[in-house]
Amino acid sequence: MVRVVFLHPDLGIGGAERLVVDAAVALRSRGCSVQIWTAHYDPQHCFSETLSPDLPVVCVGDWLPTSVFGYFHALCAYLRMIYVTLYLVLFSGEEFDVVFCDQVSACIPFLRLTRRRKKVLFYCHFPDQLLTQRRSALKRIYRGPIDWFEELTTGMADRILVNSQFTAGVFKQTFPKLSEIQTNVLYPSLNSSAFDVEVEGLSGLLPEGRSLIFLSINRYERKKNLPLALQALAALKEHLSVGEWERVHLVMAGGYDERVVENVEHYEELHLLAISLGLDDHITFLRSFSDKQKLSLLHSSTCVLYTPSNEHFGIVPIEAMYSRCPVIAVNSGGPLESVAHDETGFLCEPTPECFSEAMRKFVTDPKLKQHMGQAGRERVQQRFSLQAFTEELYSHITNLTQ
Repeated sequence: MVRVVFLHPDLGIGGAERLVVDAAVALRSRGCSVQIWTAHYDPQHCFSETLSPDLPVVCVGDWLPTSVFGYFHALCAYLRMIYVTLYLVLFSGEEFDVVFCDQVSACIPFLRLTRRRKKVLFYCHFPDQLLTQRRSALKRIYRGPIDWFEELTTGMADRILVNSQFTAGVFKQTFPKLSEIQTNVLYPSLNSSAFDVEVEGLSGLLPEGRSLIFLSINRYERKKNLPLALQALAALKEHLSVGEWERVHLVMAGGYDERVVENVEHYEELHLLAISLGLDDHITFLRSFSDKQKLSLLHSSTCVLYTPSNEHFGIVPIEAMYSRCPVIAVNSGGPLESVAHDETGFLCEPTPECFSEAMRKFVTDPKLKQHMGQAGRERVQQRFSLQAFTEELYSHITNLTQ
């Protein structure tokens, strides 16, 4: 039995966390012993699989700060993960063969403190240094050593996986010293068993008579470009009759953590934008919705609006297509590999005009959702199945242990 430990900084309900949980479940199904170690875990704000005793979650170091007066988030994240790693290696007494870590590579050199060297698989969702802006000289000075350390420690992994061909290209551009290291693409998968269940209705969640439901699912973060969905809805309104408009509704469903200032601020910003556009009666905002609610929304919606540009991969389009819900996404990044334009949805420029034009097609053609929805289901089954993901990941793990 191969013993695998997952190291992840914050086990919430984002896309990276979804992949980690799916990877742990996949390896467990192949007979591996798995544990997830993290610096933060809230049983009230997590994926349901982590509540099972078959998938142990160990949380240490949550007492360490996530920032210092609202600053130094990256440094604190590094220190928290180094603490988790040191606790695992020096004090836990746990025996393991392979470590699967992601997001924060700073923990990798500290894994070398074990008596017998352990193999390390690093999964790169996207280079961390590209997830922040450097608008001041002080920020550039602060990030310099962190960026250098990220490249150094990432290169210490025994195997590096990325989530898309897009990310593979960005990885080589960002880490020129690692250009000779081979990166393998392992697409995130969909655990279809979680979607093949009886779905509840949306009774009481939306106003009566709204039969054309557009759905946005993303964390309440500014980089997700969520205002685009609201602006596209406003542009769509201009091209619809009064009767058509009364059937339209937008649901903004997103991951929300009160500990994250940006989540709180951006949620309020979007509320104010909806009011300023005169759309507040046609928009429902949901925060940290349940898995059951997400399934109900995907099955009941006409189309999903996926607004981030240059998204590393994006699991939401995969979930939507499997649920037979077409996707309108920005024509860059991961959606170029997941969404088939004019077949399972539409790939558009990130402008309200382009998005609203695609949205209008679903208003004028009632059969479009059914046609594209079925094509999306088949695409996910062929390219992004959990079985394919499991076999490929298990092959990487076994190769490391031989």
